[in-house]
Amino acid sequence: MPRGLVLLLAAGPFLAGCGGNWGWHVVDPTDPRGQANLSFMLSGFWATVSLSLATMALSITLGLAVALLGLARARPLRWINRGYVEVFRAVPILVMILWVFYGLPVVLDIRLGVFVAAMLAIAVCDSAFEAEIFRAGIQSIEQGQREAAMALGLSPWQRMRHVILPQAIRRVLPPMANQFIYVVKMSSLASVIGYQELTRKANELVVTVFRPLEIYTILILEYLVLILLISAGVRWLERRMGADQSIRRDA
Repeated sequence: MPRGLVLLLAAGPFLAGCGGNWGWHVVDPTDPRGQANLSFMLSGFWATVSLSLATMALSITLGLAVALLGLARARPLRWINRGYVEVFRAVPILVMILWVFYGLPVVLDIRLGVFVAAMLAIAVCDSAFEAEIFRAGIQSIEQGQREAAMALGLSPWQRMRHVILPQAIRRVLPPMANQFIYVVKMSSLASVIGYQELTRKANELVVTVFRPLEIYTILILEYLVLILLISAGVRWLERRMGADQSIRRDA
């Protein structure tokens, strides 16, 4: 019997017993009020997606740059890599969001919007993990690949760009996909500074209809659908890039 069906059957008696205390009419798609509530919650969908995509793009860029510093021959550059990774890997993302939004304008005398502040804070913290993922992927490339590139007369930058990085990206795609899912979930923390994403919309609706159980249940389902779509897209990308075959060969 499928596991999902088992869980559903097990939860049946509990849901039946609590049915009188639940107010699913507030999210009933057949009810006009429920339709309005659902539409209000879904209006934060694009905000979550856009913040996650922008954050991931910035995080990957920063992470790759920091990873290359860690692979440099110059010791000061490696110190920068280690310091960056250790510091930003240790800072909680919620604290970083609050500091960037409220503290950074005081330091730089520049007022940041909620989107930019959230993107910058999450990307900086996540880039420390991306840097370690890139470093591990680059170092996993066989020495023979580097020697072959050197024999062809390629410069260090050409070896990295044309030989090492294309192979490393295929290998790091699965852990990077996990980080993207992590970023999508962490984007919910942007609600604390007023960014109108899925969680913020749900919080605003809760204080209006006073039905946190039903609203947050729908919120969970929204994130579940979003993450499942991302997972399906990543699997398709892995097949296109041959990352799944690379993993099987390495195993």
